[in-house]
Amino acid sequence: MKIFISSARKGLEEERDSLKALIEAAGHEPVRFEEFSAQPTPSREACLEALSSADACLILLGPRYGHTFPETGQSATHDEWVAAGNRGIPRLVYRKENVEFEPEQHSFVQKVEAYATGVFRDTFATTAELQTKIVAKLRELAATASPLAFQRLTEPVNLHWGLEKDASPWAGMTTPRLLLHVLPVGFHGYSARQLEQFGTSLPSRIRGSEQVGHDVSLTVSSTTDPATVHIPPSSSGSHNKPKRGALTHVRLHKSGQLTIEATLPRDSLGWILDPDDLPQQLTELLQFTGALNLVQHEPIVVAAVVSDAASASIARFDPHQSRSSASFPPSTRATLQTEPDESVTLAALTTGAREVATLLARMLISQRRSTT
Repeated sequence: MKIFISSARKGLEEERDSLKALIEAAGHEPVRFEEFSAQPTPSREACLEALSSADACLILLGPRYGHTFPETGQSATHDEWVAAGNRGIPRLVYRKENVEFEPEQHSFVQKVEAYATGVFRDTFATTAELQTKIVAKLRELAATASPLAFQRLTEPVNLHWGLEKDASPWAGMTTPRLLLHVLPVGFHGYSARQLEQFGTSLPSRIRGSEQVGHDVSLTVSSTTDPATVHIPPSSSGSHNKPKRGALTHVRLHKSGQLTIEATLPRDSLGWILDPDDLPQQLTELLQFTGALNLVQHEPIVVAAVVSDAASASIARFDPHQSRSSASFPPSTRATLQTEPDESVTLAALTTGAREVATLLARMLISQRRSTT
């Protein structure tokens, strides 16, 4: 397992330095900012990106709150606490005893320990005590069975695939779209009144997930079936600069189906289906779906679609440099989609998101390769 260690360093130097060897000795991989090499991305972004691939987030609460980032008004640990919660990553919290908290740290600790929204935490007085407790917790996590439970569907489900054509900003090309569909099985759906209420709440739910910047203007284009929110693309950077896939729409159907739409990554030579990046993007979309807190009935079915797939090439996406060449072999299959034949528990939207995303991505990439 990858264990991300989150805390301010000042006041916890000994504890942080001791955990690296401890976690490695237990057979796991520690992730600490101390080991990060020089990177072109901002330090905050690099930390959150590293956190996204972790299996657990180990949070140490010491006397210091840490540097407050102007972008969020929060410290790195605070940002990582929120991000881990939104992504369904288990948060293991240990509070140091017999220390005086800074005012900002005291407020943060109160949020972490809040009965309704926080988590149960443990305490430690010495480094040795902390090590003993963490070893026990890591053994417990490693022994825990997969949170996912799959079950064969006894009858087909009625999904809204959402494959209407989309105009492309590139002349003569269609825009491939990545769509994630989540439908609760056996759910009776919403009334028109309920759908309108949920549709009205979608923008605040989207902002609460912290996947969309507060400076982004969300547009509610419909509160009827489906209730739809449009997320405009970022205007930062040049058109030719490589760009990661980004959210574009959230749609809530009367049936209870939630559809998240995003772009694929692209560079100056076109759209990219990256076998390594696609599972991560789907993981983030699943976790984003869970963070919206709309799908609460289980089991669910999950399906993924890449529309206009012939406009995308299978390649490695480099966020720092465009490719020098790209090939688009003829394809007879314009749409890639995973036909669900199993239901799964709600853990697919939290702790099991990576496993489900890997399965979906593998099927989509296999379909694309079989048509070239």
